[in-house]
Amino acid sequence: MVKPSTDQIWAWLDEVPDPEIPVISLVDLGIVRDVAWQDETLEVTLTPTYSGCPATAVIELSVDEALREKGIADLRLKRQIAPPWTTDWLSDKGRAKLEAYGIAPPNPAGGPSQCPRCQSTALERISQFGSTPCKAQWRCKDCLEPFDYFKCI
Repeated sequence: MVKPSTDQIWAWLDEVPDPEIPVISLVDLGIVRDVAWQDETLEVTLTPTYSGCPATAVIELSVDEALREKGIADLRLKRQIAPPWTTDWLSDKGRAKLEAYGIAPPNPAGGPSQCPRCQSTALERISQFGSTPCKAQWRCKDCLEPFDYFKCI
């Protein structure tokens, strides 16, 4: 088998969805940090969204399965926790996908800037804790719909 380029591998990994937010890929989420060939071994470096993320093992298994299905036989997954993952690593495409899915993307100013459903700015926080540890629960005062907000980290 001819070794696929790292660009091709990045494209394959961009098809692997996050297990907690399946609308966004692991690449768009920013947790795939590096892809490199070390002789005949493909090394993929992953940074979990936080060190205790319960989805880390599932993410690693998903990456392993996706690449083996493409014919990568010699694969090493490397977990890198420093520097820690930050929401700054989310791609613009990923932010747009989150909003289209109904999750307000992170906002460095603190809290969502608008409702992902109706774009109103009349918002209130319901709870600092959402459906996953990296999200908070908010509600739009205009359309009255609750929504998740992806916290800045």
